[in-house]
Amino acid sequence: MTVYPLTGVIRPYAWGSRTAIAGLQGRPAPTAEPEAELWLGAHPGDPSTVPGPAGPVHLDGLIAGDPAGQLGEDVAERFGPRLPYLMKVLAAAAPLSLQAHPDAAYAKEAFARQEADPEAPKNYTDAHHKPEILVALTPFEALCGFRPPSTAADVIAGFALPRLDPVVTALRSGDLSEAVRLLLTWPEDDRKPLIDDVVTAIAAHPADHPHADSRRLAVKLADHYPGDPGVLVALLLNLVRLAPGEAIWMPAGNLHAYLNGLGVELMAASDNVLRGGLTPKRVDVAELLRVLRFEVLDDPLLHPHDLAPGVTAWRVPVPDFELYRITLTADRPPARIPGSGPRILLGVEGDVHVGEEHGIPVTLHPGTAAYAPADTGPLTAAGLGTIFVAAVPA
Repeated sequence: MTVYPLTGVIRPYAWGSRTAIAGLQGRPAPTAEPEAELWLGAHPGDPSTVPGPAGPVHLDGLIAGDPAGQLGEDVAERFGPRLPYLMKVLAAAAPLSLQAHPDAAYAKEAFARQEADPEAPKNYTDAHHKPEILVALTPFEALCGFRPPSTAADVIAGFALPRLDPVVTALRSGDLSEAVRLLLTWPEDDRKPLIDDVVTAIAAHPADHPHADSRRLAVKLADHYPGDPGVLVALLLNLVRLAPGEAIWMPAGNLHAYLNGLGVELMAASDNVLRGGLTPKRVDVAELLRVLRFEVLDDPLLHPHDLAPGVTAWRVPVPDFELYRITLTADRPPARIPGSGPRILLGVEGDVHVGEEHGIPVTLHPGTAAYAPADTGPLTAAGLGTIFVAAVPA
């Protein structure tokens, strides 16, 4: 077998949907517990499996047993005996934490420093960076990157709360770093009263306020995370509404949070997350401030490139991964599957058959996946439907 059916693992985080992933896969819904992420890859936290002679085999073990054959000599030399990316189907029914990820050099240094000191805070799980791309499968809302500080200043000044004046002053001067620091280190005993006052101030203004979207977002976040200063930090970010097929790119240091929707996510194979709020989990403000990039993101969208009829690519400035989408219709012939090295293929619509010219194809239904090692020959997709392909740039 040269193309393997790939079985992923669903993670039941509390913010996950009870209907979205199940609906994609055609399973009964609502599910008994939230289904937040379907992991497709070889990350040791939850590796996917492929069929083996004696039963399912974990993908990380398969790769470790033959790195050159599974990854290709070039990928194995660059990244070691590990798949350098992780693909996910992400289903957010509630807002995720405000978060950012370190760059590759800082992740390596910080992880080594942490491991050398038993008393150090445990912020890092590995020595790798975690840039990521998300392509929406349904309408999707996210916060992504800082918007112009003057706009954020107008929003926060509109609450007419004098104790927020230092934050407004920092924003008026363009100092995003100071504004974020002030909010994330807000006195503990005034956090809930402050957020309550913000919600009260919003209720006192008409719905057609110039910053109505930001105000509705603040109320929504305060409902999920009462007393969390991340409610106000969120107002410093771009609120992005993706239509199906649109994408956002989160490089190192980009502060972001997913709010709701279903999407395909592709990232470097790391689980390093530094949180800044909107979460009951641990927040390390000092470490987050070290990795954040305090620069305005004018265009949060990542725009695709059309390679051929029905074949689209999203390319990003990192060596770990690239993402393709193939859409097959009745008037299009079978398509050559782009990319090289080890590839993961995910079905999202219809029935698509993927395989080598003379091999046994794997049929991808929505929410099912396949794995093609580097030593697989040229691959073709046939049928009617849409698949995503993760690959390592040559």
